[in-house]
Amino acid sequence: MSQHPLRHRDFRLLFIGRTISTLGDAVVPAALAIAITRATGSSAALALVLGCAMLPRLVLLPFGGVVGDRFNPRLVALTTDLLRAAAQLLVGLELVGGRPDLAHIAVAEAIGGAASAFAMPTAAPLVAATVDGTRRLRANALLASAGSAARLGGPALAGVLVYTAGPEWAFVLDGASFVLSAALLTRLTVRHRPGERGSLRRDLAEGWSEVRSRDWYWTSLIAHGVWNGASAVLLTLGPLIAATRLGGDGVWVALTQAGAVGLLVGSLVAGRARPRRPVLVANLGLALYGLPLFALAVAAPGPVAVGAYAVAMAGLGFLNPVWATVVQQDVPAGILARVTSYDWLLSLAAAPLGYVLAPLAADAWGSEVPLLATAALVTAVCAGTAAVPGVRRFGTGAAAAGPVPGAERPPAGVDSSEAELSSRCP
Repeated sequence: MSQHPLRHRDFRLLFIGRTISTLGDAVVPAALAIAITRATGSSAALALVLGCAMLPRLVLLPFGGVVGDRFNPRLVALTTDLLRAAAQLLVGLELVGGRPDLAHIAVAEAIGGAASAFAMPTAAPLVAATVDGTRRLRANALLASAGSAARLGGPALAGVLVYTAGPEWAFVLDGASFVLSAALLTRLTVRHRPGERGSLRRDLAEGWSEVRSRDWYWTSLIAHGVWNGASAVLLTLGPLIAATRLGGDGVWVALTQAGAVGLLVGSLVAGRARPRRPVLVANLGLALYGLPLFALAVAAPGPVAVGAYAVAMAGLGFLNPVWATVVQQDVPAGILARVTSYDWLLSLAAAPLGYVLAPLAADAWGSEVPLLATAALVTAVCAGTAAVPGVRRFGTGAAAAGPVPGAERPPAGVDSSEAELSSRCP
């Protein structure tokens, strides 16, 4: 019987650091929204700040993958943790006194977003370097479960900080969490075998070639991107529907908390499950996101919508560690950061589109039309990956090189808005 991943010092340090920084990050969204709206009274100002964080992240992700493969991922993650700590502490200082300069906050968030573009591709190489293949599913499930638990408690902690000490302390806490994570990374031992170095253009092309060479990978990324676009539609239109047609703001609060619980449950199940076809099962789990979209479109009773969202997020919670594990095991270490950077880029790119198009479509045809159309699309695309031979075969020996979940007991995105609720599909 293989040893528990937490018995290994390096993974234990990585696990503690990632969990702490995730908790710090989970406090920020609510605190940022409250701080900006208090200071400006403008939702457009909040959108500007969020955009300043998202845009550099998306633009720089492929370059972050190149850096993650060229240099030791521990060093890259440590450096980006310190940069993000500085950015969040600057926001906290700016908020002291209650008269923040919006431009300063936007710049700080842009710095943090740029740093995250280089940090995100290091996640998979760090796990792959600290846990061997027989324990990776369990290790990724532990990381996903701890992250889900941290995100479940983050909003409550944010509320306590905002209404007792002030929103600036949420950013101070987040900055401190990154400092502590960086301190733990200094003690981590990671053996890095960089891939063959070429020009920047060649490195980017090699990463993309690895993505295209796996039909199960790039077709799944299309599904993950559609999922993120769908989540943006739900998060944009859902609060108003909950408030006006499902029983009030409390329904939306219950729905989001149920989603966090579902995410945690799905992560825990993934740590125990041994799917014979992990990619297929995980993608079918994502297809469940059509349920809450449909429930909101037809104004189903509040408990039904809440339950549907919990089930849908459990599907995401299951996918996160399973997906991380199969990618870490199938992609060579020297190119893993580049491949996962394209993974994040393609998965997250549709979210801004959903945020823009959802209100426009709702104004033109009513909220039911975009919600129903999105429900049909996300269900069809995610379930439709079953038609791809590589998706069906992966894990049966025909598609995977090396151990995969299901073959043995060996753990995972995602990132903003709802992607802030997740590690894979944000």
